[in-house]
Amino acid sequence: MKKSLLWLLIMLLTVSMVATFSLAGEQVTIKLTSWRTEDIERMNKINAVFMEKNPNIIVEFQPIKDTEYDAQMISSLQTGVGADIIWLRSYDPGEFIYDGGYLSELNDVIPELADFPSAAINAWAKEDGAIYGVPIAGVTHGVFYLGDIFEKYGLEEPATWAEFIDLCQTLKDNGETVFAQGTGDGWPLYEVIYSGLGANFYGGEVSRQALMAGDMKLTDEPFVNAFKAVDELQQFFSKGYEAINYVDMQQLFGTRQAAMYIGGSWEIGIFEDAGLTDLGWFAPPVENVGDTLQYCFHVDMGVGINKDSKNYEAALEYSKWVSTPEFAQLFMIDLPGFYSYTPGEYNLENPVAQKILDAAVDADVTVRTVWEKMSRQYPSGNAMMEEALVKMLTDVLTPEEAAALVQKALETWYEPFME
Repeated sequence: MKKSLLWLLIMLLTVSMVATFSLAGEQVTIKLTSWRTEDIERMNKINAVFMEKNPNIIVEFQPIKDTEYDAQMISSLQTGVGADIIWLRSYDPGEFIYDGGYLSELNDVIPELADFPSAAINAWAKEDGAIYGVPIAGVTHGVFYLGDIFEKYGLEEPATWAEFIDLCQTLKDNGETVFAQGTGDGWPLYEVIYSGLGANFYGGEVSRQALMAGDMKLTDEPFVNAFKAVDELQQFFSKGYEAINYVDMQQLFGTRQAAMYIGGSWEIGIFEDAGLTDLGWFAPPVENVGDTLQYCFHVDMGVGINKDSKNYEAALEYSKWVSTPEFAQLFMIDLPGFYSYTPGEYNLENPVAQKILDAAVDADVTVRTVWEKMSRQYPSGNAMMEEALVKMLTDVLTPEEAAALVQKALETWYEPFME
């Protein structure tokens, strides 16, 4: 009898240990969504490092086409089938998702966020201090070019707008397609060209803050001058540019069918993968000699945790890893042109990525023109800027009319403009 009882206890203990071990070893799959379909291979490589250290967590990267991302992502959250980890745009778009009750607050569960720069944290935080996103990276904007073509005509990187226009004219006079730009998609016109190159004309962060406060309007001369500068580039766009979309632009430049491309730092890897060994880059030209560069270094991407994730603990573990220097270094190496906000010292192996970062040293840094606060409601400042720029660059509107279109739309709901 004693032997039987002892045997039973041993068996129960053994079963308990096996059960505990099985539970601890059970694999879970978390889904990570993003608006960057071009990053599948690179993100899988980065996530493999996490999975090696966390063999019980499988990370599936499931990006959605950029132009369809927001609608599909929000719809999936509303229907209860959203990804566990949500790639978040900064400021208003990300806050909209948090306000909808779809994101977890991160202050207490990821204490390392307290060490991040406030400028980055504020892009994914409420005014009461609630943080709902881990800052991943910032991006910036400038002009890519083919070194061989510049060398062929003895061209140098321009410092001022006048030098830039002269350079464009030289290329055009020699029969070259100057820019691989098009108006098939509106967002690059606003996010990259107007916010990137136009900031030197409207006054960068000082003017952006004045605009948010209602002390300036888009119809004021500095902002109109930025519209005029963008409009001046139209004469150098590709033939049939009206039908050329974002992917087409990348392909035109990537296949060497245009000398220059006004783009984002995040596109370095795309062009290097296309075999552009002579890829060059220069910062947005300033208006006058001696002007300080107004550099649109946009707080771009963060990640949040789906509040209703069925694998919340695993999602949290991944989010914690995303806030570490290890992830930041991997991200910046495998996706050159994205710049981490995670505190730490890093090595940028890519010379173009380093050059883009170096341009910020003596610059006044800003973010995209109407991204913060002014795109919180309908009609969104972002959407109106896209519409205005498409219409201006297809000769439907003048620069003054384009500025007025956006300003009037914002005056229907943005309180600082209604006072």
